[in-house]
Amino acid sequence: MTAPEAESLRTRPQAPRPSVWRGQGPVVAVVALGGAIGAVARYAASLWWPARSGGFPWTTFGINVVGCAVIGVFMVVITDMWAAHRLVRPFFGTGVLGGFTTFSTYAVDIQRLVDAGRPRTALAYLAATLLAALAAVWLAATVTRRVLKWRQR
Repeated sequence: MTAPEAESLRTRPQAPRPSVWRGQGPVVAVVALGGAIGAVARYAASLWWPARSGGFPWTTFGINVVGCAVIGVFMVVITDMWAAHRLVRPFFGTGVLGGFTTFSTYAVDIQRLVDAGRPRTALAYLAATLLAALAAVWLAATVTRRVLKWRQR
């Protein structure tokens, strides 16, 4: 780089930085709000359907599978059918469903089962959750796409 080019770069005015409310601020805010809503919904589900101590953690299993099915439907709807506002996906997908589903409770449930001397149940829960969650996303997305195609005829 020549000296005049370097001088030009030093004296060129910098573009103003976008305010936080035009950048990631709104995204962080809607993710936090959605996460709070999802976590409250998960807590309500655990009160409504309490897990038996030492038994298979059906509540967490059900929450994670239902949450995965909902994300399968949601992602198809907002990508294939509806031009959603830029904050809908972070609010609902990352926030609400991220707060509703729970990897941390899933991991704690596995550890509790192992600590309670139920390693087979822990392994079954580990595998069943993974397989059911993946199947739920795939099935929900596939069915949603087919229903949307059928409705467009």
